[in-house]
Amino acid sequence: MERETYNDKVVRQFTLATILWGVVGMTVGVLIAAQLLWPALNFDLPWLTYSRLRPLHTNAVIFAFGGSALMGTSFYIVQRTCHVRLFSDRLAALVFWGWQTVILAVAVTLPLGITQSKEYAEAEWPIDILIAVVWVSYAVVFFGTIARRRVRHIYVANWFYAAFIITVAVLHIFNGLVIPAGLFKSYPIYSGVVDAMVQWWYGHNAVGFFLTAGFLGMMYYFIPKQANRPIYSYRLSIVHFWALISVYMWAGPHHLHYTSLPDWAQSLGMVFSLILLAPSWGGMINGIMTLSGAWHKLRTDPILKFLIVAVSFYGMSTFEGPMLAIKTVNALSHYTDWTIGHVHSGALGWVAMVSIGSIYALLPKLFGRKEMHSTAAIDLHFWVATIGVVLYMVSMWISGVMQGLMWRAVNEDGTLSYSFIESLEATYPFYAIRLLGGALFLSGMFIMVWNSYHTIRAGNSAVGVPVMPASDTA
Repeated sequence: MERETYNDKVVRQFTLATILWGVVGMTVGVLIAAQLLWPALNFDLPWLTYSRLRPLHTNAVIFAFGGSALMGTSFYIVQRTCHVRLFSDRLAALVFWGWQTVILAVAVTLPLGITQSKEYAEAEWPIDILIAVVWVSYAVVFFGTIARRRVRHIYVANWFYAAFIITVAVLHIFNGLVIPAGLFKSYPIYSGVVDAMVQWWYGHNAVGFFLTAGFLGMMYYFIPKQANRPIYSYRLSIVHFWALISVYMWAGPHHLHYTSLPDWAQSLGMVFSLILLAPSWGGMINGIMTLSGAWHKLRTDPILKFLIVAVSFYGMSTFEGPMLAIKTVNALSHYTDWTIGHVHSGALGWVAMVSIGSIYALLPKLFGRKEMHSTAAIDLHFWVATIGVVLYMVSMWISGVMQGLMWRAVNEDGTLSYSFIESLEATYPFYAIRLLGGALFLSGMFIMVWNSYHTIRAGNSAVGVPVMPASDTA
């Protein structure tokens, strides 16, 4: 009898979409970074203004680039670790095409000014409903595959993907509860400070589960596979999982320090943010220590460089986040570029680099190749991207601290020492460095496009990969 094969078609589709949307989202990011230096780059067109392109950028890199990476890798990993084909090929195809439809709908409506104006949740209600339908379909495919597994054990990467899928569904539905007032307009059912609280319960947990838990699933699969070593501590991975999902939910109020949110809620967000440091660093240590006894592989394997440096950025970002949640630190950092630097150390340093490393590990397998077309190009991409992230972060750190100090500086008579325009003028050189960092990171994506094109061109996706018997390893 002919052996069953994995459904890698949908994985290939999501992998290529990840690369495409990475280029698009980061191109928009570089454009709006340039607009901060040269505002005339909006060309006096309303749909090219910073205020409309900025949410387009965040949605493109988080949900189009990051979402496609998460869906593609989760479909790949759940099949290999459960030793079974995806639950439903048709539903998996619906997930891919439905998600791309969502992305295109958002890409059209946001520049036109059709928005709910909620951070990371700007899409209007018809698109929100489509997102919910696609997401439920995604959950059915993922959990249906786990239910059909041929091995009793559920590998820890699938636990992280499962938490990401369930939690994002809850966050999206409750944050998106609105009263429609036409096809392109709605009003939230919440009001005032409750609306702000729900928004940042959603916003920070979108970071916690969409941009952290799912990508930790990638880490727990691709680092051991690429290093050809077992995860450093499986017990630590389980502790990491339960501690992370138990604590993360409560950290959102730290976005609302010194607002009309009750002080007890602000303090609760701060305390849980500080507690969050422990499970986050437990995961970082687990990922990095997997290379114990195999550190020499970093000399010759640039994919491992991407993965390990990504986990290092994860550790740094999850140290910086709790520190910024402390009220006295937040009094200096809030509304400054320091926050922008923190977000991008996580978004570029952690999310993008672990995604890129995972795709480099995945792409040859999906197209019948032993390795990528050019290892040297992967190495070049790594260094270009790393230098870009460092330039971006450091410039925003310096700029942010400077802004905070200038805004709080007062003269002996109690008047402000600096006007806002003076602080903006002092910030300009750092905006130029940030633009350079972003441009470097984007140029790395074009290197990836070139390398991927030649890998795919020389490969063969027609031959299916047989499903492993339950006795084999993933």
